[in-house]
Amino acid sequence: MAREITTVGVVGLGTMGAGIAEVFARNGLRVIAVEANEKGVERGRGHIVHSTERAVRRGKLHEGEQRALMDRIRYSTSMDDLAEADFVVEAVPERMELKAKVFAELDRVCRPDVVLASNTSSLSVTEIGVHTSRPGKVVGMHFFNPAPVLKLVEVVRTVVTEPDVVDDVVELARRLGKVPVVINDRAGFIANALLFGYLNHAVRMYESRYATREDLDAAMRLGCGYPMGPLQLLDLIGLDTAYEILDTMYHQSRNRLHAPAPLLKQMITAGLLGRKTGRGFYTYDEPDSPGVVPDVHTPSEGAPAAAPVTRPVQRVGVVGTGTMATGIVEVFAKAGYDVVLRARSDEKAAAALAGVRRSLEKAVVRGKLDDASRDAALGRIQTTVRFDDLADCDLVIEAVAEELAVKKAVFETLDEVCKPGTVLATTTSSLPVIECAAATSRPGDVVGMHFFNPAPVMKLVEVVHTIATDQDVVDTAKAVCASLGKHPVSCGDRAGFIVNALLFPYLNDAVKMLEAHYASADDIDNAMKVGCGMPMGPFELLDVVGLDVALAIQRTLYLEFREAGFAPAPLLEHLVTAGRLGRKTGKGFRDYTA
Repeated sequence: MAREITTVGVVGLGTMGAGIAEVFARNGLRVIAVEANEKGVERGRGHIVHSTERAVRRGKLHEGEQRALMDRIRYSTSMDDLAEADFVVEAVPERMELKAKVFAELDRVCRPDVVLASNTSSLSVTEIGVHTSRPGKVVGMHFFNPAPVLKLVEVVRTVVTEPDVVDDVVELARRLGKVPVVINDRAGFIANALLFGYLNHAVRMYESRYATREDLDAAMRLGCGYPMGPLQLLDLIGLDTAYEILDTMYHQSRNRLHAPAPLLKQMITAGLLGRKTGRGFYTYDEPDSPGVVPDVHTPSEGAPAAAPVTRPVQRVGVVGTGTMATGIVEVFAKAGYDVVLRARSDEKAAAALAGVRRSLEKAVVRGKLDDASRDAALGRIQTTVRFDDLADCDLVIEAVAEELAVKKAVFETLDEVCKPGTVLATTTSSLPVIECAAATSRPGDVVGMHFFNPAPVMKLVEVVHTIATDQDVVDTAKAVCASLGKHPVSCGDRAGFIVNALLFPYLNDAVKMLEAHYASADDIDNAMKVGCGMPMGPFELLDVVGLDVALAIQRTLYLEFREAGFAPAPLLEHLVTAGRLGRKTGKGFRDYTA
């Protein structure tokens, strides 16, 4: 028989605890909210007032509902007041000694049948439970921040948690309008185990000045459709919380990818904890505000760069006839550039031009382009089979197959035919740009311009500079991207650039989690979509990208960085060997043939 829960206790009224208290009160439950002192109580009350007032302003809560919600919450500084609670959630900071003390007190105060839940995001629920006389009634109930908004709740069972306790907590989560996922007790559970390795990797990129905070965040928003960039998300979570989660995961897994980046510790020591203190990777209008203001200076970044100097670009050459090449041709022609498309044969040239025409026709049908603009764009495109016809281009973009020998041969030829000062760009997504540059006598003129597919739709372009690229070439590439309506992000020439270097280790970690039978592909996908706001779960995305493509990229990352955590998951290799490549073969992590 299910427990009757009408009054719940919440211990700890930080950002997360206050959000959890609000969720319970919103759904008609009486709440006893406990903090260590009056200052903590007032801070927690302020969080709830601020959150509910924002909901009223956005029309998601009526003023009468807000008043009723606030009336359901009783604040206290005494744990003894939890004696009347039917269920208690602990949400104090991620320190085992603190949680152990809280649970020992809860065990003393609460009735023997009351379930005690921890909102821990990384600590062992089993270890927390042994500090009580009722470990079978201790469970993890991990809400996601902001708790009033995000739907996922990870329900964590230990080896001794009673089955009816798990059932009751799952039912309670559903009563709150949440989506519960039941998992076993291990560091990071599902979402954090996958999310925080990615976030930590982004901090290391920023720390090494590989890319700016803005470029890192824009790359993942625009390249992957994530709701927030990694550094923005860390500011929301809190850098101290992130550090504690990573540190706990590292000590349990000994995976170096979870060892907190040193910059995190430095920023925490300086009091830069993120939104809650008004400054983290970004500076905010005030504590707990989402509004970003310009920084006077930021950690790991030097003085602002001088005003850019660019080369004039009017005529653009594109080498290649694949989907990426024709997409780039379309983008430049629509933006008013004269474009020369070089193909290997007249037949391939005609097919490529027909592909551009079909894409432009679709844009007209969808109302995104008019007839005159379509005709003007087509009129700007010239096709050729001769490299010599690229001689007067100001920018030439290579978009042939991802084979280094083929790309180097193209750049050797471009070096011979293109005029001095022409910017030579490669669209490679995985090969070293410096290899293309080294095939020429002008490595300073060579840059990476990694467009994302489909090029007419995706806004992101990774502008990749080698150790030899001239600064005016980088600035020219960025200015050209801006003129196309694209968002350029700048980074150095190393495997994966920004997006693939952050994305594919995360996908690989998800495969390892599935391989270990920790959770199903469906639960992992749901956890990342519902809990972290990802547009697709990792296995959905892998099946779309292609498992062979993912394996090739992961191998490249592993070979370049020699990082043990980047080693491709054996399951991924086995599926590729078996010919299960994803949607393109009808079978990947899921079957698509039915």
